Amino acid sequence: MNDKDELKGSNSLFLIPLSFVILIWLVYWVEIKFGFNFNKYGVFPRTLKGVRGVILSPFIHSDTSHLFNNSIPLFVLSSILFFFYNKVADKVLIYGGLLTGILTWLIAREAHHIGASGIVYLLFSFTFFSGIIKKHFRLIAVSLVIIFLYGSMVWYVLPIKDGMSWEGHLSGFLIGSIFSFIFRKEGIVKENFQFSKTEFDEMFDDEGNYLHPEIIDKEEIESLKEINYKYIYIEEE
Repeated sequence: MNDKDELKGSNSLFLIPLSFVILIWLVYWVEIKFGFNFNKYGVFPRTLKGVRGVILSPFIHSDTSHLFNNSIPLFVLSSILFFFYNKVADKVLIYGGLLTGILTWLIAREAHHIGASGIVYLLFSFTFFSGIIKKHFRLIAVSLVIIFLYGSMVWYVLPIKDGMSWEGHLSGFLIGSIFSFIFRKEGIVKENFQFSKTEFDEMFDDEGNYLHPEIIDKEEIESLKEINYKYIYIEEE
């Protein structure tokens, strides 16, 4: 695929990321405004009721700090996803999000796991590893920017902070890295340059000898190479 075709802006470039962020803030506003507590709709591992959190948990947050910390990287990374990986962005976001939730449901400790941080780690991992795998200079530059901005996130896939769902972070990180390998041939890829013959190249044979426009027969060319030239000198009287 041509870089220019892949990098063309689309209506979804900012629309979907912005809609996602607005939606999670709207859900939190409803929770505060009407005194609801949606935490019980998060992922609760290895229970049938807890499966609903696979879909619902990314939209539920514990407080404004939790919500704010997820909103900015969610918008930035999803915008990068839809700009540089537009052809597979929907698959990464939807299937990756579901698989992240399912993996969290399988491996996490018994508690309600909420928040969009699993999606954030999914996007972080996918965009970072995709640039490295594809070996494309633009995508590598994006990967370096991502690691510069959000590199410290890597530590939170480990249980180093109480009250944080490191299992959700780890799940998103693993699924993102797997998806970057699965979609390594999708979107922008490093091009191998191939040189094609031009009209100028046709003016010379394989050994670099110039071909006269009127000479089109190869046998004729070979015969010309065998011509012996004899010079005769005549003395002046």
